[in-house]
Amino acid sequence: MSDDARPILFFDSGVGGLSVVAPTRALLPAAPIVYAADSAGFPYGTKSEVEIAARVPALLGRLAERYRPRLIVIACNTASTIALPAVRAALDLPIVGTVPSIKPAALASRTRVIGVLGTEATVRQPYVDDLAARFAGDCTVLRYGSAALVEIAEAALAGEAPSLDAVATELAGLFNQPEGNRIDVIVNACTHFPLLEGDMRAVAPDGVSFVDGGPGIARRVAALTEGQAWPRDSGPHRLVFTRLGEREARIGAQLRAHGFAEPETL
Repeated sequence: MSDDARPILFFDSGVGGLSVVAPTRALLPAAPIVYAADSAGFPYGTKSEVEIAARVPALLGRLAERYRPRLIVIACNTASTIALPAVRAALDLPIVGTVPSIKPAALASRTRVIGVLGTEATVRQPYVDDLAARFAGDCTVLRYGSAALVEIAEAALAGEAPSLDAVATELAGLFNQPEGNRIDVIVNACTHFPLLEGDMRAVAPDGVSFVDGGPGIARRVAALTEGQAWPRDSGPHRLVFTRLGEREARIGAQLRAHGFAEPETL
C-alpha cells in the first residue's frame, strides 16, 4: 500500500495528550505518530468557548493538510467538548475525541461520590452535565477546574519536579467541597493530569482511585485502523509546536528519549 506511512495525528494545547499517545503506542507500536501542541494558544482551559471553537478547527485543517494523517485524535478534553462537532464537519477523516471518563468512574465508585478534575472550561460544559445524568445519575458528581495542575504538568515534562504541596492544594478543591470527603474515584478530565497521577496518588486519601480516557481512546484508534497497513519502519515520531520557545525546546529534549524527532513549528 503506497500510503501506509500516513500517521496518526494527536492534537492538544500542550503536552497532556502524551498521556493518550502512550497507551496508543502500546497497542499500535508500528504506527507513525505526529504530536501537535498548540503552544501559541496554551492553555485552553482559561479561554472562552468562542476562542476555542474558532481556533481548533482552523489549526487542525492546517495540520491535516501538512501531515496527511489517516486519523486525528483530539487529545484534549477542553477542545473536544467544545470543538469536536465543528472539526468532524470540516475534515473528511476519522476524528476521535476525548471525553471525561464519568461512566467508568460511576461503575467503579462504591461511595457513589465521584470527583471530576479538569480545566475550568471543561468542567462547566453542558456535555459534562449530560454525561453525569446518563452514566452517574445515582452519584454525587463534584467538579473542580484547575489551571494550576495543567501548568504543573507542562513544567514537569520540561524537567521541573512537581511540588506535592501544590498538587495537594489543587486536589483540596474537590475534597473540601460538601461530601468531598466521600470521594473514592476521581476522573482525570484533562489529558495533562494522568502525567501527574503518581503525585496525586501520593497526596490523595487512601482508597481514592483515578480514571482517565487514555486506554479507551487507544482501543478506539486500534479499532478504527484495524486491517490497515503500517510502515515497516516509521522512523522517529514528529513533534510539532505552534510556537517554539525555551520550554518547548526543553520538552523536545525530554521526548527525544521516547522516539520523537527534533521539534518543528507549524
